[in-house]
Amino acid sequence: MPLFSLLHTPTWNFQWGTYPLPKQPIPINQNLFLRKVSPFSLKTPTSLDSVSSSNDGGGRVEEKGSKILPFIVKGPTKVSRYLWDGEGLKIVTVGDGADGVSSSDNGFCRFCCTIVTDFFIPRYVRDDYLDYVKWKLLHRVFSSALQVLATQAMFTAIGVGFSSSLPSAAALNWVLKDGLGRLSRCIYTASLASAFDTNLKRVRFSTSVIFVASIGLELLTPTFPRYFLLLATIANIAKQISLACYLATRSSVHQSFAIIDNLGEISAKAQIQTVCFDILGLMLAALVNLWIENHQRHQAGLYFFVYPFFASMDLFGIYQGLKHVHLKTLTKDRLEIILNTWIECGYVPSPAEVSEKEGINMLGVKVRFDSGKNSWPIRIGCLNYKDQIPKWSMKTIQFVTDEDYYFVCMEIFKGLKRTRQHRILLSMREGSETVHVITGLLQACYIRRTLLENSSKWEIIIEERNCSSSALSDWSEILEDSKRFAERDVPNLIDEMVRIGWVVKSILLSTQEQVRYSFVCD
Repeated sequence: MPLFSLLHTPTWNFQWGTYPLPKQPIPINQNLFLRKVSPFSLKTPTSLDSVSSSNDGGGRVEEKGSKILPFIVKGPTKVSRYLWDGEGLKIVTVGDGADGVSSSDNGFCRFCCTIVTDFFIPRYVRDDYLDYVKWKLLHRVFSSALQVLATQAMFTAIGVGFSSSLPSAAALNWVLKDGLGRLSRCIYTASLASAFDTNLKRVRFSTSVIFVASIGLELLTPTFPRYFLLLATIANIAKQISLACYLATRSSVHQSFAIIDNLGEISAKAQIQTVCFDILGLMLAALVNLWIENHQRHQAGLYFFVYPFFASMDLFGIYQGLKHVHLKTLTKDRLEIILNTWIECGYVPSPAEVSEKEGINMLGVKVRFDSGKNSWPIRIGCLNYKDQIPKWSMKTIQFVTDEDYYFVCMEIFKGLKRTRQHRILLSMREGSETVHVITGLLQACYIRRTLLENSSKWEIIIEERNCSSSALSDWSEILEDSKRFAERDVPNLIDEMVRIGWVVKSILLSTQEQVRYSFVCD
């Protein structure tokens, strides 16, 4: 019987064994495919029976007249070796599980764990995906339970189950609130489309907070039945906004865990996880309802006793889960973290390190990753006529040529409280590429480091209304030195970023950051 007719669909994970192989000459006519076998699994056909063999206790298997193939197959409950007796394959068990210890109980537990893992977890994902799923379990269980309790409260508010209910009015109110909610969802998605890429985790957590707040409004409807339509409509608008954010960011979150192009498998497993976790949430809600039924007189008050705990666990699960999402795409904030680390420490941080520094902020309120950089934030965009540009900085802008793909200048931003904040502006030209953005932002970071070293001096210079020759000379020198350092570092920096795993082919910028200027030669 041909050897390859016995190779079937993989069922176990193939791994090279560490068992010592007997010193046997390799037959001249041996098929070279066995010597360059790729990682796949073998399954012995049912017509083959296990054969008796001797095991010396160290994992070595010997059988007279048989040739041992140079690999082992590790299954969930046993480790096997394959023998070739000249006519067919034979399988020999050399141990139980990965540790080689014979234990039926441990073998059964490992088998069950393997089945559950294969059902919920994709095969090729990053190591911290399992931690993300654990926190997703916490989030989905309590979120699902909250939604059940909120729906029950709304049914009570419109009189479902009571003889005095008005079905037609209830249906009209329900359709009206759903229609307004979907319209708001469209408006929100259209207005914040770019933020789903540039501030994914920040927007995701912020909308989760809004979603939990909407559940609280729905729980208020039995207490204020006269305002059912108002409360339900506001709650539905918030829920639709949260749903829009979830759908828009889901694929990016899944892609961050993929180590090969298996986005479809990860998405499918995520749906399985969601369904199963939601079922657990329904069971939890059922238990809470049984408890509430015994306290009918205090039903509304009990909802507000349960809600804070469930909402806190829901948000805590989302927050912890997003901490394990390490996005490899570049945004202005992530690139700035990378460049600052490169300047200060001389290496490119990994996506996990950048994710930790980037953080997650509530309701879109952005806190700088480094409080020391608060004095000189960097903005990408074009000149704003509402902001003040120092004269010595404006004079350097006048020397921009058609060979420059960007320019860097200083600006003074006036906030809502009329406070003056000094900023560094990086303005990109039409036609600039990713390498130009990286070079320009790296130069801006070098400028910021120099300004921070003489912060008190430059704060005085910026506040001066007159343009002194010394200020212009110092600023021109800073521009030249920083540009030289940036152009020197960019090739090695990009190579190192690619090696670490960053996606450098493009940079995700917000709508304001995508504004470009065109050079006009008068």
